[in-house]
Amino acid sequence: MNSGKLLLFNTLSREKEEFAPIQPNEVRMYTCGPTVYDYVHIGNLRSYVFADVLRRTLEYLGYKVKQVMNITDIGHLSSDADSGEDKMTKGLLREGKELNLKNMRELAEFYTEKFKGDIKKINIKMPEGPYFASDYVKEDIELLKKLEKKDYTYRTSDGIYFETSKMPDYGVLWGGKRDIDEGQARVLENPEKKNPKDFALWKFNPNIGFESPWGKGFPGWHIECSAMGIKFLGEQFDIHTGGIDLIPTHHTNEIAQSESATGKKPFVKFWMHSEFVDIRGARMAKSAGNFFKLSDLIGKGISPLTYRFWLLMASYRTKVNLNMEALEGAEAALKRLQGLYLALGENPPAGGGKVRAEYRAKFQSYLFDDLDTPRALTVLWELIKDEKISKADKKVTILDFDKVLGLGFADLKEEKISEAVKKLAQEREEARQKKDFKKSDELRVKINSLGYEVKDSADGPKISRM
Repeated sequence: MNSGKLLLFNTLSREKEEFAPIQPNEVRMYTCGPTVYDYVHIGNLRSYVFADVLRRTLEYLGYKVKQVMNITDIGHLSSDADSGEDKMTKGLLREGKELNLKNMRELAEFYTEKFKGDIKKINIKMPEGPYFASDYVKEDIELLKKLEKKDYTYRTSDGIYFETSKMPDYGVLWGGKRDIDEGQARVLENPEKKNPKDFALWKFNPNIGFESPWGKGFPGWHIECSAMGIKFLGEQFDIHTGGIDLIPTHHTNEIAQSESATGKKPFVKFWMHSEFVDIRGARMAKSAGNFFKLSDLIGKGISPLTYRFWLLMASYRTKVNLNMEALEGAEAALKRLQGLYLALGENPPAGGGKVRAEYRAKFQSYLFDDLDTPRALTVLWELIKDEKISKADKKVTILDFDKVLGLGFADLKEEKISEAVKKLAQEREEARQKKDFKKSDELRVKINSLGYEVKDSADGPKISRM
């Protein structure tokens, strides 16, 4: 059992550490947002569900949390070697729009609104902002000037680069080891680099971009997050989150340029990362065309909250493999939970009710052990099945747990089934009794077309929204 201390896995130390904020009672947290050249896929959304559970846990403990998120709308190239196609340019070309900053921003705003819609549907608390990187180029330039003054930079024909050999502990986030073949590939992509690990702080583009002391172009992808993190959270802050794909380059380079510019170590106290969502055994990725959007799941009858629930059934540090059978199982389990909750009576419960301390302690012991949501969910099921606990106490305790789980129990309402649907269900039941299964199936399809499903039970047909 956990002692009540919050233990979090810190990628920087590669072990669980007891969390304590830099400033008492206040947590400053940065979450890497999406590059908005297209819709986000549900693999991307996992990192935001994880960050949301983390934020909710910290708030559950009584901390005031300042969570900031960026929106990358400039400077993100397709290759970690600072080369390849600019992702925002790719989006403009895909949609047949002229390459200019105005269209780039319009594209970013369109997909940002779609992202916000997905965030809301999956019940993620919106971080502060999200802030567009293109609004903070001035801060990028100022940070680059500091690095230049301290002699961490050099110029090539295509940009200004950070010289990693001048930072002795470069790569501390991933242990300082890289695959040799990958490193050689990065040299071949840009032979002007002094070291394959050196990364772009500014990329020249004489045709489109922002003016700077070094020439027209765009800030490097990594410096955007450093500049915005420092602006909104300070030169040192508590937590930085993202997917594990950001560890070897993006977050490693954030550490290098931030600590070199400010002279302060550590830039971030806790680095935390969520694992991938695979599909058919391969990493979900837009570049490979191997992904689902949230709208795709909705179209298959899977609710956004079901996807959140499914993610909570695994540790955020465990890779998960998406398949429709698993999601359909999660959908059935969540509907059962919701039904059992609604059966507990009115909301809020009459006569009050109280949070049961023994269940809360068990729930917290799992949650505070590096956000162990799979085991925390088992406590929820145990509570619901405990016949010794009053309905009012169960309801209040579930609502307490849901402050972290975010499954929307407080908003659940008993759905009123229309008389037309009830009549169809009754006709179907009569057809089943007469063993007229052809008519029974036809009526079931008609009920489904109205957005409902009917399931047979010993107590008769059960109707629910699909």
